[in-house]
Amino acid sequence: MNKPANNLPKRYSWKFWLIFWLIAILALFGWYVFLQIQNKNIQNLKPLLKIAPIGNERRNELQVLADIYGKAGGFNKEKTFLILFQNDMELRPGGGFLGSFGIVKVNRGKISDLQVHDTGVFDGRIPDVETPPYPMGETFHIKGWKLRDSNWSPDFAANAEKAEYFYKLGEGTENFDGVIAVNTNVLNSLLSITGPVKIDEYPGEYNNETAILQLEYQVEKGFAEQGIEKGERKNIMKELAAILAEKVHNFSLSQQLELAKEIEKHLKQKDIQLFFKDTELQAEVDNMNWSGKVRDYGGDYLMIVDANLNSLKSDLCIRRSIDYTIDFHGDFPQATLQIIYEHTCRTRDWMTTNYNDWLRVYAPAETWYEGGEVKNGEVKFGQELGKNVFAHSVYVPVGETKTVVMKYNFPKDFQKDAYSLMVQKQSGSGELPVKIKVKKTDGNETSVKEILTGDREFDF
Repeated sequence: MNKPANNLPKRYSWKFWLIFWLIAILALFGWYVFLQIQNKNIQNLKPLLKIAPIGNERRNELQVLADIYGKAGGFNKEKTFLILFQNDMELRPGGGFLGSFGIVKVNRGKISDLQVHDTGVFDGRIPDVETPPYPMGETFHIKGWKLRDSNWSPDFAANAEKAEYFYKLGEGTENFDGVIAVNTNVLNSLLSITGPVKIDEYPGEYNNETAILQLEYQVEKGFAEQGIEKGERKNIMKELAAILAEKVHNFSLSQQLELAKEIEKHLKQKDIQLFFKDTELQAEVDNMNWSGKVRDYGGDYLMIVDANLNSLKSDLCIRRSIDYTIDFHGDFPQATLQIIYEHTCRTRDWMTTNYNDWLRVYAPAETWYEGGEVKNGEVKFGQELGKNVFAHSVYVPVGETKTVVMKYNFPKDFQKDAYSLMVQKQSGSGELPVKIKVKKTDGNETSVKEILTGDREFDF
């Protein structure tokens, strides 16, 4: 089979996912340059942002992006970053399964070096010295916790620290200035700007609605149907990456700014999560809620965190919704949480199967579990990140809908007069419909419905 020539190094051909992620990172570090005048220093623009005719939120976003570009762009010295690609079709607490990672060096705003690694191969270098958290070891039948499963926390800073720890345990030698994770939606955004892409000698075209599924099929099944050797089945990744890299290189100013908006959207939705060793820069990122941090909050708090355990890429088919009620009428305020899981696939195949999930609910530290409807094993309790955690397994057969119910109490005087709730959304979990009802002591009831794409604070 004749392949179009390109000059990408061979090491770039391992997986298309990481290539597209790296294109996004290049955009993240470099797009802001298009707001400069003939590549003047980024700091020259910051005074202009203070007087620009834009809202305060937008102004803050641009100032933080300017700082990211200036401080992390390698202008004073080369910067090195650990890149984690998260496949959210196989959801994990931090966003998705870590099938690959990269090491990127940035010098004067441009990527100066890139290495790509398969976590499955790299993990072979890591000794079995870390006990996997429950129920990871029991489910996967593994003795050691390693890099591919390092994002077990919903807090990205914790995951970044763990990923770097496992990298060093595997005798990695780089010292990182930061860790960045990205989910698959970044690829969709890129294709929405470039438009559909065709690849010589391969069937069909790849667009922002179908590319992920098409490419999954191509490297798992399609290559055999087309007579391609197994060792060459991922060559399509290199070729598509080369086409997209060329398109990005030739973007018009309007396309570059459109990509910039998409990158900002992904930051807000936790499709991109940032951790920097520069404490001042990290404080700015935390303040913008771009760091994937589990937040401290003085009122009520809720976060549901799912982990796909041996369910293939079934998160493609899972739809979640939340119905949350807090009732102040009883002796103690009581929350009733219902989580509805709908498995929209109708058959099991090479990509989807019955959904086996490990659910963790994060609630305020002063709560205590009262009961609920749990059909798959006992509830386990713990404390993490300043929150109480209620956890148990969830099983959703193909084509079925399951509802989990949990009830927990608050102290007697908890927020009776002025109630507020922070709902944090797990990275990679997609849109999350929520319905919140508050039953107050005076008999009044207030409710709200919303579809979350990111974290949200509610005041009642």
